[in-house]
Amino acid sequence: MTKATAPELVVVLVTVGSVDEGARIARELVEAQLAACTNVVGPIRSIYRWQGAVHDDEEWQLIIKTRAALFAAVESAVRASHSYDNPEVLAVPVAAAAHAYGDWVIAATRDGAEVPP
Repeated sequence: MTKATAPELVVVLVTVGSVDEGARIARELVEAQLAACTNVVGPIRSIYRWQGAVHDDEEWQLIIKTRAALFAAVESAVRASHSYDNPEVLAVPVAAAAHAYGDWVIAATRDGAEVPP
């Protein structure tokens, strides 16, 4: 198993409108080996501006642990399954990770080179 380095890892944040939608997307990502793990956290309260109006909604936050090289594939999979017109898909680089945990993320996800364009 290859030792993971922090720059190889990202946490991807996605908000969804229901716990069921979050669980479905999380399962799809993990089954496709695009994520090692996805947490479905919530409910959370999101206050945001969309199409000229301020909204105040209950949402759930997905916290997706994956490889940086898989971000485009994760974004594509999320957009294909998401109910929102413009879903949040934000990658946050991991500055540091426990070696064993980072190695597990690498082992549980497919190599970015194996992801079709």
